[in-house]
Amino acid sequence: MKKFPQITIIFWIMKIAATTLGETAGDLVSQTLNIGYAVSSIILIFLFFASLVTQLRAKKFYPVLYWTVILSTSTAGTTMSDFMNRTAGFGYAKGALLLITALAAIFVLWKLSGYTFDVMSITTFRGEVLFWTATLISNTLGTSVGDFLADNTGLGFTGGTILVSGILALIVVAHYYSRISSTLLFWTAFILTRPLGANVGNFFSKPTARGGMGYGTVTVSLVLLSVLVALIVYQLRQQQRSKNERYDEVLAGDR
Repeated sequence: MKKFPQITIIFWIMKIAATTLGETAGDLVSQTLNIGYAVSSIILIFLFFASLVTQLRAKKFYPVLYWTVILSTSTAGTTMSDFMNRTAGFGYAKGALLLITALAAIFVLWKLSGYTFDVMSITTFRGEVLFWTATLISNTLGTSVGDFLADNTGLGFTGGTILVSGILALIVVAHYYSRISSTLLFWTAFILTRPLGANVGNFFSKPTARGGMGYGTVTVSLVLLSVLVALIVYQLRQQQRSKNERYDEVLAGDR
């Protein structure tokens, strides 16, 4: 059962849009609506599990469903990270270290299980559970890393965005001009798109006094949601076009 999208430039644009939206939407729920990190995390984790169960029960790739789960991991990850680092008092550095340890443990377990890390080859239930577990933890980690870069290092939202973007650019170069495993490069980029989204989301939504543009979580979230929905529609049309082409090939063969 092939339940993952092709890894193309559109995929990466959608991943960045979803993780950026996860940052602003998480802040919207916990801060703008003043629900708090703990209650927000409970609500968003519930939504994550609801979408995940539907995804795991699906028999093929559904763009709306797949990106809903990606978005839910990013949104829940934002509030969970903020709860750990701010309410529970771990701080950005310690929170990031704990999440890095958890993510490393998942990858070790994944390796020992014998299932492939290549997302395009994941076709089993357990392999998919490992993927989504790693995605949830990495998207939670991304918020901590993004906040650490922006606040603890003094880079701010702009500096953090430039730094992570530069690393991602090096990964692209390595993909085309080195022999480094494409699977390793994929996961490195997959994880780093989250702190990129955290810094970009905060840059546009936070007040100017904090180094942001001051557009607010509502406005920025609506714009990002529009972008993500438009790209999902595009992906659905591409999927339908491919289906029609395969159907035409079958008809031509029958003749």
